Amino acid sequence: MSSSISDRLATIRPSLPASVRLIAVSKQVPTELMREAYTAGIRDFGENRIQEAASKQAELQDLPDITWHFIGNLQSNKAKKALELFDWIHSVDHLHLAQRLNTLALQLGVNPQICLQVKILPDPNKAGWTVPELLADLQALDQCKNLQIQGLMTIPPFGLNEGEIFNVFDQTRKLAQEIAKKHLQHLQMHQLSMGMSGDYHIAVQAGTTMVRLGTIIFGKRG
Repeated sequence: MSSSISDRLATIRPSLPASVRLIAVSKQVPTELMREAYTAGIRDFGENRIQEAASKQAELQDLPDITWHFIGNLQSNKAKKALELFDWIHSVDHLHLAQRLNTLALQLGVNPQICLQVKILPDPNKAGWTVPELLADLQALDQCKNLQIQGLMTIPPFGLNEGEIFNVFDQTRKLAQEIAKKHLQHLQMHQLSMGMSGDYHIAVQAGTTMVRLGTIIFGKRG
């Protein structure tokens, strides 16, 4: 990719409604390229490794208005550090992790923004609740009063065509609406974290509110 990050963002932004938040996925991206994205207007960055994120945050501490999003698999033993480093955690994928984060959030005096990761279709390569599992856990999740549970996150299985990908995103949106109708006090369903570099345009059609874009902004890693 020979164009600059600024040029790439200028190409992407017209395809995103004002209601869609652009998160630049900066895993394995050096901080000098993150600074370039920042200069081009990016304020939301997504990371998937705790140690890498901590190092980058130290290097970028002169940019205090960045919002940090954790988008990777989060092990319970890394939960405390994740709460210390990140404003958002998109990948809360089972009840035990949510409860662990809830306990730690109280101890740390933070109220993190949370998305619940769901699997609309069976996928052995992805973490997350199945739809029946999530519906069964809603009452327990509603007891996690120290978390700001804002919505759902999903990643479609590999190998789907565009129509099948749209259906995954559309079903996720409908699931969020179904949960919202239950009027649970601590489960807000205003956010949908759906869409990456290869399928974000489909996610936009399906009603996403946050897209997580890496390769299309920064190029291929490694």
